[in-house]
Amino acid sequence: MVPRNIFLTVLYIAVPIAVVAGTYSVMNSLFLQPANPAATTPILFDAAQAKSFRDISSELQTAGIIRSALALRVRARLQGKDTQIKAGEYELSPAMTPHDILDKLVRGDMFHRRVTIREGMNLADIAEAIDKSGIVSKLAFEQTLANLELLQSEGLTSHSFEGYLFPDTYEFPRGTPPDQIIHAMHTQLEKQWLPEWTQRVQIMEMSKHDLLTLASIIEKESGNFDEQPVISSVFHNRLKKGMRLQADPTVIYGIKDFNGNITKRDLMTLTPYNTYMVDGLPPGPIANPGLSAIKAALYPTDTNFLYFVGNGQGKHIFSETLEKHNEAVNRYQRGVNSGQAPALIQEVSADPTAAPAQ
Repeated sequence: MVPRNIFLTVLYIAVPIAVVAGTYSVMNSLFLQPANPAATTPILFDAAQAKSFRDISSELQTAGIIRSALALRVRARLQGKDTQIKAGEYELSPAMTPHDILDKLVRGDMFHRRVTIREGMNLADIAEAIDKSGIVSKLAFEQTLANLELLQSEGLTSHSFEGYLFPDTYEFPRGTPPDQIIHAMHTQLEKQWLPEWTQRVQIMEMSKHDLLTLASIIEKESGNFDEQPVISSVFHNRLKKGMRLQADPTVIYGIKDFNGNITKRDLMTLTPYNTYMVDGLPPGPIANPGLSAIKAALYPTDTNFLYFVGNGQGKHIFSETLEKHNEAVNRYQRGVNSGQAPALIQEVSADPTAAPAQ
């Protein structure tokens, strides 16, 4: 028979051990089992910099992503991971195990928000798109765009990033510093720019900046890829002849708070971008051109066209002479013989004081 004192000693030792073992087993089960294996909808979770791991684990439980905040805290503490969480936004699911969730938070495998920069967007448009995506605020992005030191660090001698941010679809975690976003977009342009294009612009007696400026005008004149090389030929021909470009999009770019209605007064208001009043190219791009417009600027179709006018159906009518151009304007832009009200059509005109028909 076991003496009573020995029995009590064994009991005092065994019970806590059993309790600890049982608790560990429960905690381990909670750590390895998902809260809801059948869950199919992901949840965006913000592990903000200011949050402690206790806050994070509690919020995960409240959101139904895990079953036990305590189990997660205990395991994270034992593994030394409670201080290794990377702040950011994560896509999590109740179908994930707490083990996988913790691992994701430690790796910094954050959710990436998508933003699409379309051909022809200007910097203001891009800032707006970035803001709507939730990546970073419009104000922060625009302030960074205005940083001249950042321009220099990117190897640019222009006064602006306009024309140098390549249209594409990008993905960034929320809170990505604006300079990193700008760098990625500029790098994408550099990746697209082929070595032979540098030789090509030299042969054309232009600079890369000139080429991107021209490409941006082509982009704003027409999104029709098939027409862009022909539109390019018009501008190249006019530049060679010393004719002003007279491109409405450049005028619009130089108008602060443009209301969408270009007038004769606008065309006669002198700004650096009013190509009805200044010779040659404007001082820089008026938008960010896509690959098609850049190629069109580099390799224009061989034509004698000097004018074009929209036909009201998304395409243009091209002419070699002013007489033919005026006929096209009368037919397509002013609604003559069309039986329809004329629409605002961008055109290249020989008369620097002529306002587009409305």
